[in-house]
Amino acid sequence: MKYNKNIVYALFVTGLFALSSCTKFLEEDVRSGKTLETYFKTEAQALAQVNSLYRRGAPTNYSSAGSAYIGPSASVNSMLTGYFTNSYEGQELVCLYARQLTRQQNVSIVSNSMNGIWESAYKSIDIANGGIKYIPSIAMNDDRRKVLLAEAKYFRAANYFYLVKMFGAVPLTLAPYENLENLYLPRTEASKIYEIIEADLQEAVANLPAKTFATNGHRITKYVAAMTLANVYLQQGKNNEAAATAQIVVNSSHNLTQNQDLAANSAYNQLRKTDDLGEVIYAQEYNGTITNSAWWPTYAFNASATSVFSTYSIFERVFGPTDQFLNVYAADDLRIKPNQFFHWQYTNPADTTKKWSSTVAGVWYFYDEDALLTTGRGTKDWNFYRYPEALLIAAEGIVSGTGAVTAEAVGYLALLKARTSTTGKTVADFTSELQALSKDKFIEEVWNERLREFPLEFKMWDDITRTKKFPVISTTTKGSVSWVNLIGAKNGFGATFKESDLLWPISIEEMQRNPSLTQNDGYK
Repeated sequence: MKYNKNIVYALFVTGLFALSSCTKFLEEDVRSGKTLETYFKTEAQALAQVNSLYRRGAPTNYSSAGSAYIGPSASVNSMLTGYFTNSYEGQELVCLYARQLTRQQNVSIVSNSMNGIWESAYKSIDIANGGIKYIPSIAMNDDRRKVLLAEAKYFRAANYFYLVKMFGAVPLTLAPYENLENLYLPRTEASKIYEIIEADLQEAVANLPAKTFATNGHRITKYVAAMTLANVYLQQGKNNEAAATAQIVVNSSHNLTQNQDLAANSAYNQLRKTDDLGEVIYAQEYNGTITNSAWWPTYAFNASATSVFSTYSIFERVFGPTDQFLNVYAADDLRIKPNQFFHWQYTNPADTTKKWSSTVAGVWYFYDEDALLTTGRGTKDWNFYRYPEALLIAAEGIVSGTGAVTAEAVGYLALLKARTSTTGKTVADFTSELQALSKDKFIEEVWNERLREFPLEFKMWDDITRTKKFPVISTTTKGSVSWVNLIGAKNGFGATFKESDLLWPISIEEMQRNPSLTQNDGYK
């Protein structure tokens, strides 16, 4: 794809800053007498620092496939449900303890993963804070300044949003780390963090271009900020605000990708193969020559695929659905058909004697044909936000906020469900069915659709923690889901949810470094 090289090269341009800045958040570093102001003197420097935010911190928790043995850190959250497993969990113990709900007794082992999330997020926040402080005084075009400030505020908000979902209360700093004043900050309650997140994103929505991500040079847009803000509102139960903000995206030039057929050219295969579709609101760019997608293509298979491909030396099913999870789909749902989201058999088209088969599902959505068959370098972008999420947030927010199953909300849900039908059911058919639902049943059907549409984009645990409900997927009836109270429910592995399971522990290393920190309840 056409690649925004400036964002990638920014990581090298900012290398001096990365090396000289604090290697751990709140760790003292005098930077050899230099301050962050040194790196925000010119417009070019400001652009380079903001560019670096695109490939560090919160976004990479969803998009980074830097290991052959464990997926992005956000994927581990889905394993708390017991509906997804990592075939290498004997080594990647954070996955095992998540599935078993035994993190509380294994903080020392989980800490390394938490360190990475914490450090990366606060490093991003520090850069964003520097931009917010110094960009206003840098000579540049006023419109350019406004956009760069909005981008810095977007990434500050995105990183705090990820932190607060993971840990609850976290230290809040709105100034760059340049002295000893914010060395040992205590945790700030989550509600106060959310106030900052909302304010930053509201400013981003107001000041970023009203363009699609693709037509804006693959930079943050008004609609990226609106999509994130809608999620922030939804996570807090601010349903009216969530609906109104999601509708900014619904009414934009973004759109739902349509099926060209129900096979290789379905909407889901188009999304798997093609970058810059109108459905994609925000994505992580990958390219074969600058920054490729690392191990993502190998996640489509399990270890036996090494005999099928010569381009990668390791294949592991680092994020695989259980059979119980796959029952979330009705038999006539397009997404459960082979070679849509999942697959069980594969024949190498370049050598038909090389075949792969599995009794458990592989993830077809991760399959990158050119990388696996030819180059060994994945180029498919990773999608963070897609148009269906805007439809579903708007539908849920409207009904939850107004208490009525309105025609507008029904229309949003019906539009998505019609795309998944393999029997020719239309939007009108689904509209008729959905209009008959009660408020509570309609909301649960939205939750069901979120389970079915986004299992491979790692949004499931956020939905569970915000609703405090757990989806019990039938083992016998396809498409049947019951939502029960989370605390006391059993996950797909059979472990019982406790109140302390809602958050991750603060790492031991951070606790030792900062005596003002306190540990989350239930963790030793």
